[in-house]
This record gives sequence, C-alpha cells and structure tokens, in this order.
Amino acid sequence: METIMEEKYMEVQAINRQTWPQRLKSYKRSPLSLILLVLVSLSALLTVLTLLFLIAYILVKGIPYLTPSLFAWEYNSENVSLMPALINTVIMTALSLLIAGPLGIFAAIYLVEYARRGNKLVSLVRVTAETLSGIPSIVYGLFGFLLFAVTFGWSYTILGGAMTLAIMILPLIMRTTEEALKSVPDSYREGSFGLGAGRLRTVFRIVLPSAVPGILAGVILAVGRIVGETAALMYTAGTVAGIPDNLFGSGRTLAVHMYVLTNEGLYTNQSYATAVVLLAIVVCINAVSGVIAKKVAGKNK
Repeated sequence: METIMEEKYMEVQAINRQTWPQRLKSYKRSPLSLILLVLVSLSALLTVLTLLFLIAYILVKGIPYLTPSLFAWEYNSENVSLMPALINTVIMTALSLLIAGPLGIFAAIYLVEYARRGNKLVSLVRVTAETLSGIPSIVYGLFGFLLFAVTFGWSYTILGGAMTLAIMILPLIMRTTEEALKSVPDSYREGSFGLGAGRLRTVFRIVLPSAVPGILAGVILAVGRIVGETAALMYTAGTVAGIPDNLFGSGRTLAVHMYVLTNEGLYTNQSYATAVVLLAIVVCINAVSGVIAKKVAGKNK
C-alpha cells in the first residue's frame, strides 16, 4: 500500500514539474482531468474576485467618511463616534477569550492526551461540540438573555455578552485545538517519554508549542466571530452607545454599532466607515497572529 501511495505521489510531482504545453498533452489524454482543472480554477478565481469586490466596495464607500469626529471619545447624534464601540469591542473580545480560551484548550488537551482512545464519552463530546458550532448565533443570544439577563438578573451587561460569546466560541476553540494537537506526530511524544519526561511536561513543553499555529488559527476564527457578532450581543449586552463604568453596564460593539446606524437610516455613510475600521482590525489581528505563529514555529524547528 505504501509503495502504491509513493508511486502516485511521484506521478503528481512529475506532472507539477511539467510545462503548460506538456500538461495540455497530458490533459488531452484525460479529458476529465481537464474539466476538473477548469472547474477548480474557475472556483478559485470566483472566490478571489468576490472577496476583492467586497473589500473594494467597503473601502470605496467608507474611506471618504473616516473623519476625526468619528473617533471622538464620546458619542452623540452629531459625530456618531465609533470610539466607545471600539473600546467595548476590545473589552468584549478580551473577556470572551479569557473565559473560553483556557477552557477550550484544556478540554482539547484532555480529549487528545489523557482520555483513552476510542472512549465513547470522547466521541459524544466531539459530536456535541460540532453540533453546537452549527447553532445560529441568535439562539445563543436568546439563551444568554434568559440565563444571564433574566435568571441571574443582570439585565443588559458587558459581562453577560462576554459569557454568551464565550459559550458560543468554546466548541470552535476546542475542536481546532484538538485537531492541532492530533497533527503533532506521535514520535515527538515517544521521544519525550524516552528521555524520561512525564506526560504533563511532554504536553506543555513538546506538544503544545508544536501545535501553536493550529491553535492560533482557531483563536483567530473565534476573534472574527466575536468581532462580527450582532444578534447574540443585542439580546445580552444591549445597544447603549457609550463606555460602561463596569462590566455590569450595557454597551455596543462595532458590529452592533454598525447595525444600529444602518437600521436608523440616518447615518448610512458612517456605518460604511465603521465597516472599514472593522475590516482593518480583523486584518491586523490576522497579521499579528501570523507573525506570532511563524516565530513560534521557527523556535520549534
């Protein structure tokens, strides 16, 4: 079996080294491969063009309205400042990750490193996590509203919104971390055990550093979902356009701020400018995370 796989791999590599005229001759002998190549190329091109169109549309509509008043410290009906929403977004993101990050990562460590392989409980947890990942965010919002706002009596609070978002992103962080840990070769663990290291030391000194790029990918996806969330936060954190005095105060994030401005119909241009800021934040987060992942991967090598 391994010999057949190696031969197929060598054939693919030989095709990749061919020039385009040589590839066309090969595709003439196999029309289905040519059709698949065209379909894959068109799909990739369509995806890239759609992404570029969305980014260009947001930039063209929003950049002209990025005025200094939009970044004023206090919000009012004249400047429609996004600064309070920006600060609330940072607070909401930090709180949600602080709650869900350790829980999701430690749960994944237990499932991969400590739980017995083939355990039915582990399979049940994985199926449950995948199911929770597909639940619409408005359902999480209703759950958070009933639990934190009604049952706990918190009303609309930043803490309630962060707790709701933490529950929402927990399955995502757990599953991506689990896959990242699984991708670490067993030879790393065996080598560490052979040198006399215990399981705990092996996990935190060998396995986790090797899985950091995959874990960061999950964290980036979680941050993207937090930053772009509206439905869950409207039911739990509220839409107050200001910076709360404490975690039990109400406040809106950038996504909610953009939705409210668009819904009012009076500040549509400012909502596009808010979208530009939101886009810039997501790009910066991705860039910083990529740099961190490369540095960690370089140290491991």
